[in-house]
Amino acid sequence: MLKKNKKHFLSIDPAKSPIFYGYIVLVIGSIGVFCSIPGQTIGVSVFTDPVKDALGLSRNQFSNAYLIGTIASALIIGRAGVWFDKYGARLVAFFAALTLGIALFLSSWSLHMSNFVKSILEVDSWMIPFVIITFLFFLLRFAGQGVLTMASRNMIMIWFDKNRGKVNAFTSIAISFGFSASPLWVDALIESNGWQGAWKWLGAALLLFSILIFLLYKNKPEDYGLIPDGKIIQNRNPKASNTVSKQFTLKEAKSQRAFWMYALILAFNSFFVTGLTFHIVSIFESQGFPKSDAIAIFLPASVVAVIVSIIFNYLSDYLPLKLFLYLMILGGIVASVGFLSLPTIYGIPLLITGFGILSGFYGVLNTIAWPRFFGREHLGAISGRVMSFLILASALAPSIFSLCYTSFGSYHFLGYLGLSYLLFIAIGSIKANNPNRG
Repeated sequence: MLKKNKKHFLSIDPAKSPIFYGYIVLVIGSIGVFCSIPGQTIGVSVFTDPVKDALGLSRNQFSNAYLIGTIASALIIGRAGVWFDKYGARLVAFFAALTLGIALFLSSWSLHMSNFVKSILEVDSWMIPFVIITFLFFLLRFAGQGVLTMASRNMIMIWFDKNRGKVNAFTSIAISFGFSASPLWVDALIESNGWQGAWKWLGAALLLFSILIFLLYKNKPEDYGLIPDGKIIQNRNPKASNTVSKQFTLKEAKSQRAFWMYALILAFNSFFVTGLTFHIVSIFESQGFPKSDAIAIFLPASVVAVIVSIIFNYLSDYLPLKLFLYLMILGGIVASVGFLSLPTIYGIPLLITGFGILSGFYGVLNTIAWPRFFGREHLGAISGRVMSFLILASALAPSIFSLCYTSFGSYHFLGYLGLSYLLFIAIGSIKANNPNRG
């Protein structure tokens, strides 16, 4: 018999909703991912110049603090996945939003904390603000980019099965446009309120959103007599909704070739896109292009990414994901060739196309592959481990790109390294089949 869900104070019962509650989960979960922006690179980067200047840190010191904080968050994000499986999306996302909100308030007071510690220790050293901002970056990255994003995405996928691709198309479009516009409104917030005031406003917004999470986030449809996609359980048997033949544990998932091949191509996307974005002006200037040409690639690449995401999220309900895996590899190859061909007239179009294809398929595979391949029971632990790879790749990318340029006087080595890596993934993925399809 299906266990009745415990009643929570001010909680809403999805079984009494006039529409399938999964659609409410879809909207509120998408907002949850959007609210992770203050902990994402795109949200933090706008604060770089005013914060580093206020704290008296050089650009390298500030970047290294971000690197260390991000790596530290990657090392423990897998634990958050285990919490997701044990306690559910509601509690995990609630505490993630609460932590992110508190971290944003603490970040707004980072200068005061630094000056206070300096006065207590009677030491005027850059190490004091460096340590403080490193810890704050850890909190921002862990709670925002890591836990809140993972819990929100996973919750949506748990409430849908046959229609995962269609609902993920909605989420991808909303988040793509939301993330693309975020530097503009975050910058406007800083201009109006200063960097300290901007972080306080964002912190207040996260604390308010944590209340919505407590009210509206729901763990599983089975807890309320429902199953994914909106049907009512007739025999009250929760197993009736499972469309996969086996629910894999993290250990079992890691024994499958598909886990590693899909995780590695997603990690390549995180590495390449982060490194390219972080050093885009330097990369283009090294090939004789002005800054305006460098910045201009993001809009058309975003258009390509959204088109790819819409089409293939929809098709993912009907086609094997292995086809998408190879198309993503192809996008990586096109991007790498464009990267190497920048001095020519074909370089920028190829880079834009490959960049867009990579980003588009990233949104499809990173969300849909794990519940389809390994089931929903241990989705948090599995996606949490993958998230740790992605965060680590994005953390290392800026330093490796910079090291390549300072060592070889060019970024070209990374293009050849990328092609070699993609060839390895292509060969290794030949037998990377869906473990739940035999």
